[in-house]
Parts: sequence; structure tokens; C-alpha cells
Amino acid sequence: MTGQRQYTQEALNRTLWEAADSSRMNVDGGVYKDYVLLFLFYKYMSDLHKHEIEKLAERYGDDQDRISLRLKNARFVLPEGTSFYDLYKNKNADNIGELINIALHAIEDANGDRLEGLFSIDFNSDAVLGKTDQRNKMLRHLMDDFAKIDLSAAGDDVIGNAYMYMIERFGSDAGKKAGEFFTVKSVASLLAKLARPQPGWRICDPACGSGGLLLLAGAEVEDQGSKDYALYGQESIGSTYNLARMNMFLHGKDSARLEWGDTLNNPLLKEGDSLMKFDLVVANPPFSLKKWAGDNIENDPYNRFHRGIPPKTKGDYAFISHMVETAKAKEGRVVVIVPHGVLFRGAAEGRIRQSLLKENIVDTVIGLPAGLFQTTGIPVAILVLDRSREITGKNEQRKDVFFVEASKLFRSAKAQNVMDDEHISKILEAVKKRQDIEKFCRVVQPDEIEENDYNLNITRYVDTFEEEEEVDIEANLKELVEINAELATLEKEMAGHLRELGIVNGE
Repeated sequence: MTGQRQYTQEALNRTLWEAADSSRMNVDGGVYKDYVLLFLFYKYMSDLHKHEIEKLAERYGDDQDRISLRLKNARFVLPEGTSFYDLYKNKNADNIGELINIALHAIEDANGDRLEGLFSIDFNSDAVLGKTDQRNKMLRHLMDDFAKIDLSAAGDDVIGNAYMYMIERFGSDAGKKAGEFFTVKSVASLLAKLARPQPGWRICDPACGSGGLLLLAGAEVEDQGSKDYALYGQESIGSTYNLARMNMFLHGKDSARLEWGDTLNNPLLKEGDSLMKFDLVVANPPFSLKKWAGDNIENDPYNRFHRGIPPKTKGDYAFISHMVETAKAKEGRVVVIVPHGVLFRGAAEGRIRQSLLKENIVDTVIGLPAGLFQTTGIPVAILVLDRSREITGKNEQRKDVFFVEASKLFRSAKAQNVMDDEHISKILEAVKKRQDIEKFCRVVQPDEIEENDYNLNITRYVDTFEEEEEVDIEANLKELVEINAELATLEKEMAGHLRELGIVNGE
């Protein structure tokens, strides 16, 4: 397209955020993000559609039948009159919110299951966006700002990364609610790299949020020169599920299978009556989820909780149990972020942890710094569970557990602590070599863990105690005598100077 502006990643990120932020007005950021990110997706679809029409017109001239036929095979179908540019002509209409709703629903209907329910929020809502005047003002500002941006000028990688950048910025503003849809990128990147996904793998996140962790895991495969992998996810919050769907589309991962529902009580990633099995299951599930268990969880039809029913006030081991049972037997890997309590709490959780250790699938335990997440200031850990260590698995002979104490690997920032690339690299290098480093990491044999009653608290195995420097009392006393002598000399000199000036005893 002649004269089309090509965006750098940084420029597009900045332009999109400025467009979104300048139109916010008084709408709560946690709600506003759903509108802006959907609007970004809508503008992206409209720009691709407009660009495709222009290309086809150059090729086929006025042959509308051939143009229409080719448009039916495009990634998205936009019925006549529903694009952003059609609406922009009517931006000053008093019912512009209603017109946006009508257009989006028509696009949903035209695209069938692929976009079903994606545009479910209401652009004409008094309750959310305010009364007519306020709402229309916000929508017109948003349309004016987005009208200046041609998103067809950015490839899937650039626009997809910009979408993730927007989610991250909204996450920074959302405080504790951010955990519902967003994992800090540095931590998500560490998880994806620890997972070491390979070409041909099925990769699943059972608490996928907006899909960023899945995409990072896929990117690890693509870094090996392959696009042969499949992404699967389930998310319980409807608006977040739709963010993930748009995220996949914007990254060109239209084939990703995402489901909306409660993973623990109604897992939807199934083959027939059985749960799907994956090569890799990776997640940052909600910490210590209360009231997670349904009424009939003891009779789980998939037998996920055969090691024990986790306490109904803490869902951590419920997610871990689900993830282990959906990883392929004797092959699959699980990488999961957990609160530190998972490592040492007793009762039912202690019994489940003991069972996992006796099954020999606990591979690595990594302690991370406190203050990494908006949702909590507590320190967290990463568990790597490896089912290839099971009997007859290829790593059956590996019996040890590798502990990494990385709680000091961070940089203090204004709102939260940050793990930089150098911190992540140090952890990854240690895990790769799997050798003892004093006060940082250690290979521990199962008998020592058994002696500790299957407690996985990292400081039981990695000594982080820093001895205080020995104080030489005799040398310090000698130095004090010398200082006192110097002080007496200085006082004598000062008195002499004062007498010369005619100042005696302060007079």
C-alpha cells in the first residue's frame, strides 16, 4: 500500500498507549482495558480488511464479484457497513455506542464460532461508561486517536507484542486485579525457558489469563526454527478469556484452542470422556484460591485428586494435581508458580507433596524474590515436575531434587521488584548445569528430604546464612586511642588560634 507508515515496535507501543490513556476519563482502569483492547482488535480487523480491499482492487479493478469471493477467504469477514471506517463517519451520532454494538455483533455473526461471544461488552452502557454525554465524548476521543493509526502497517509479531505491552501497562495500573489476566513478563519468560518446549509438543495453560505465558512458550519453540506446536488453554473469567482469544489472533495463532470455564470443577480440554494429555503444562494459577472445590469434588470423574483432596480454603495443590494428571505419563513436564506455603504446609497438602516426591517427579524448586507481582508482596517459588522421571521413563534414574535460592536476584523499582535478564540467565544457567553453588543452589538426595519430613522449604537445603565480619577488638581500641590523641591535638591548636583572634572562652 503506497505511503503506508511502517511502525517500529517502540513507536507502535507508545502510540497505542497514548491513544488509550488520553481517552480514559473517569472509567475504572480494570474495566476500561476490556474496551480499549477490544477496540484495538476491532481496528486491527478493519485495517486488514481495508488493506485487503485495496490490494484486490489493484488486481481485479471493478470486478466486485471476484473481490467479494476473495474476501470470503480472508482471516476475518467484515459485513458491509461494519468496519471502523464506516462507524467513524458517524462518530458524532448521539447513539454512537449503540452503533458500535450493532457493528460488532454483526461481525460476530458473520464469523461464526471463531468470534462467537468475543464482542460481548456493551459500548452503550450507562453503568460502566457513564451517561450519554460523557460516554459519547470518551468514544469519540478513542475513535479519533485510533483513526490516526494504521495497524495493517505492523506484522503479526509487532501488533501482537504491542497488544501484550498494552496488557502489561494496564496490569501495572490494575493493582491486585492484575493477577486475573497478567503475569509479569520477566517471570513468565523464566517459566517458558525453564519449560524447554520442543517442536511437535502440545502446550497447555489451565489458568491461561490473557494468554501471554502460552505465547512465550510457543516462542521458545519458534526460536528453534520450528512452528510445529499446538497451544491450549482454559480461563474462568469471561472477559479475560476474550483477551486471550484476541491475543492469539493478533499473534497469528488462530488455531489455538481456548476454553472458558472453571478448570478445577469443569475441565473442558478433553478428548472424548477423558482429559487431554500434554507434553507441557505451564501456569501461574491464582494463589491459595478459596472456595475452589465444588460439592462433588471427592468424586472427581477424572481421579485427579487420588493423592488427596487439597484443603477447600487453598486451591494450590488442586491446580498442581490437575496439571500433573494432564501431563503425559512418563513424558510430560509441569512448570508452575506457587506461594511458598506449598513447599512446607502440612496436613492434606503435606501428604500430597510427599506423594509427589515418592513418585520421583519433583525435579526442581526455585525460590523467587518477594514483591514481583502486583497481586501480592509475598515471595513465590517455581516447581518443575517431570513425569519422565517415573518408572520406565527416560529419566527414571534421576532421583535428586535441585534447589535454587534466587530470592536476592532482583532490582528494586518504584512499584515492585523486577528480575532483569541477568537474573534470569543466572537461574537458567544453574538449572542447566545442576551443580552446587554455595549459598545459591544445591542438588539434594531423597533421603535428606525424607529426613526433613518431605518439607521443601528451600533454606533447609541451601544455606544462605552470611557470617558477620569478625571484629578485632584490640585493633579497634588502639585506633580509638589514636583518634583521641589526634582530637586533643586539634583542640589545643584551635584554642591557640582563638587566643590569636582575641576570642577566649567564647567571648
